[in-house]
Amino acid sequence: MEETNREAVATAVQRVAGMLQRSDQLDKVEQYRRREARKKASVEARLKAAIQSQLDGVRTGLSQLHNALRDVKDIQNSLADVSKDWRQSINTIENLKDVKDAVVQHSQLASAVENLKNIFSVPEIVADTQVLIEQAELLEAHRKLMDLECSRDDLMYEQYRMDSKNTHDMNLIRNYFGAVQGLSDDLAKQLWMVLQRAMGTVRRDPTMLVSVVRIIEREEKIDRRMLDRKKQTGFIPPSRPKSWKEKMFEVLEGTVTTRIEGSQSVTREADKMWMVRLLEITRKYVLDDLIVVKNLMVQADIGSVFVEMMGHPDLVTEYDIHLMDPLLPQKVVDELLSKYVQTFTSNITGWLRKALETDKKDWFKETEPEADQDGYYQTTLPAIVFQMFEQNLQVAAQIDETFKEEVLKLCLKQMNSFLIRYREEAIAYKEDHLRDRQLPQCYVQYMIAIINNCHTFKESINSLKKKYLKSTEPTQNDAAIERTLNDVAKDGCQFLLDEVFLDLEHHLSELLTRKWLTGTHAVDTICVTVEDYFNDFAKIKKPFNTEMTSEAHRRVVVEYIKAVMQKRITFKNADERREGADRMIKEAEQFKFLFRKLTAGEETDRLCDAIAAIAEVFKLTDPTLLYLEVSTLVSKYPDIREEHIVALLAVRGDASREMKQMIIETLNQNKPSYAGNTQPIFKDITIPTVTMTSMSSSMAATANKLLK
Repeated sequence: MEETNREAVATAVQRVAGMLQRSDQLDKVEQYRRREARKKASVEARLKAAIQSQLDGVRTGLSQLHNALRDVKDIQNSLADVSKDWRQSINTIENLKDVKDAVVQHSQLASAVENLKNIFSVPEIVADTQVLIEQAELLEAHRKLMDLECSRDDLMYEQYRMDSKNTHDMNLIRNYFGAVQGLSDDLAKQLWMVLQRAMGTVRRDPTMLVSVVRIIEREEKIDRRMLDRKKQTGFIPPSRPKSWKEKMFEVLEGTVTTRIEGSQSVTREADKMWMVRLLEITRKYVLDDLIVVKNLMVQADIGSVFVEMMGHPDLVTEYDIHLMDPLLPQKVVDELLSKYVQTFTSNITGWLRKALETDKKDWFKETEPEADQDGYYQTTLPAIVFQMFEQNLQVAAQIDETFKEEVLKLCLKQMNSFLIRYREEAIAYKEDHLRDRQLPQCYVQYMIAIINNCHTFKESINSLKKKYLKSTEPTQNDAAIERTLNDVAKDGCQFLLDEVFLDLEHHLSELLTRKWLTGTHAVDTICVTVEDYFNDFAKIKKPFNTEMTSEAHRRVVVEYIKAVMQKRITFKNADERREGADRMIKEAEQFKFLFRKLTAGEETDRLCDAIAAIAEVFKLTDPTLLYLEVSTLVSKYPDIREEHIVALLAVRGDASREMKQMIIETLNQNKPSYAGNTQPIFKDITIPTVTMTSMSSSMAATANKLLK
C-alpha cells in the first residue's frame, strides 16, 4: 500500500512538473487545480457506481440462493411422500396377481373362441387355398392364407403371454397349422414366376402383375407390424419377416440381367464387330422394354426399379431419380473420381503450359495486340485459360456439389503455379528486350497487355468462385494468387517506367549543369517524352494506370533532385543562384502542369514543390538567413538527411565551413521526426560516399579549429 502511495505521489509530481515547465503556466495553476478536482470527482463517482453495482449483484445472488434452498426442501418433502405411498402400494400389487392371471386366461379363451371357426376348418381352407393357387387366383388365395396365418399367430401369441416357456403347447399349435407354411411357399413360387415373366405378363395381362405387387405390399405391412410387436413383447410368429419385397427386387434384377446377357448372339471369334452388334441389340431391347415399363408398369408401381437398373431416367420423368440407388457402387465412383482428378491435374498443367507458350509467341509479333471494347490492350490468354476451367467445372458440376468445389480448388491451385511461370516469362521478355531495345517491335504494347491480363485474371477468378462456390469464405490459394497477380502487374509497370527513363537518361544528365544554366531544352524534352509514353499507357486498366502515373511523377522529381545532390554545378555568385533558382521554379511548374494533365486534375503539387523549396534555398541573397530557409525545407520534407543539406550548401557555393557546421548541428538538435504518413522524396536519394567522407573530414577539421 505504501509503495502504491509513493508511486501515486511520484506520478502526481511528474504531471505537475510537466504542467509547470514555463513561467507563463503559473498563471493557470488555479485552472489546473479545478480541472484535476473535476477529474478526481469523476473517478470517485465511477468507483462508487461500480461498487454499488457489485453490491446489487451480491444481494440478488443471495436472494436467489435462499429461494433455491426453499425449493430443495420442498422437493425433499415431496420425494418422501412419494416413497411412503410406493411402499404402501406394494402389498396391493401383490394381491392383484390372481386377477392378472385371470385376465390373461380370459384373453386366451376369447382368442380361441374368435378363431374357433378357422380352427375346426383348417384342413378344408388349406385345400381350397391350394386349388386357388393352382388356378392362379392369387389375390383370393392370399386372403385365405392371411386368415389361416392370423388364427395361428393369435393362438401362439396368447400361449406365449400365458407361459412363454411351454414349448409343448406352442409346438402343438405349430403342427396343427403345419400346412400353412407350405401354402405360403407355393404362393411365393407363383409370385416369382410372374415377376420373372414381367415383360411378357404386363403386355398380356397387366392385372396379374398388379395383383402380385399388391400381395407383396400386404406382406410388407404385416412384416412391419410383427416386428413392432416383437420390440414390445419379444414374440414373433414363424416365418416372419418374409421380406418378399427384397426378394421381388432380386427377381427383377435377375430378369433384367438375363434380358441383357441373352442378347449376345455372336462372340469375338465369330465376328470382329461383335461389340457394335451387341450394343445396338442391347440399345434396341432397352428402349423397347423401357417404353413398356413407362406405359404399362405404372399401375404396378415397379417401373422405378427398371429405370434404376437401366439408367435412362429421361424416358420416365415422372420418377424421382433422387430416390433411386446409384448405378455404380460408391467405391467404384470414388476410384473413378480419383483417376479423373489425377488425369485432369496432368492435363491442365500441359494445357496451361501450351497456352502460355502460344501467348509468348504473340509477344514477338510486329502487330499490336488486340484491344477490348474499351480500348485496353489484351491477349487471348485469360480467355483460353478460363475456358478450360469452365469446361471442366461444367463436367464436375454434373457429378455433385462437393466434387465441383474440389475441381475448382484444384483449378485455383494450378492457377497459382501458372501465374508464377507467367511472371518469370514476363521478366525474361523484358531482359530480351534490353539486349536490343529495337526488338520486339511492340514491346511496350504487349507489356501493357500483360498488365491488363492481371486485371482480367482477377475478374475471371472471382466470377468462377461466385458461380461454382456456395461459400464466400476465401480459399487457401486466394492470397497467393492475389499476391502473384499484383507482382506481375507491378513488375510490368516498373518495366515500362524503366523504358521511359532509359529514353530520358541523356536529358536527365543535363540537369543542373553549366549547359543547363546557360539554357537547354532538357525539361521540355522530358515532358514531351513522358506525355508521349503515357498516351500509350492510357490503355492500361485502372488501378494500374493511376499507380503508374504516380510512380512516374515521383521518379521524375527524384531524378531532378538527384541531379541537384550530385553537385554537377556550383553557383559562383548571387546572379547565377538567382538564375538557377528561377529556372528550377519554372521547371517545377512544367512538371506540375504535365502531371495534372496526366492525372486528370488530381493534386500533384507536393512532389514538385520540393524542387521549388530547394530553389528558394539557392535564391536567398542574405546568407545570415540561410539557416531559416533550410529549416523551412526540413520541416516540409522531414525525410531529408544531413548529407542532403551539405550537398545543397555546396551547390549554393557561398556557405563557409563554419556556417555549414552551425546549420547542421542546429538542425540535428531540432530536426522534426518523420512520421512516415507522407510519400518520401529524399529517402531514395543517396550522396556519393567519397564526397561525404571528404566533407566529414573537413567539418571535423573545422570543429577542431573552433575548439582551439
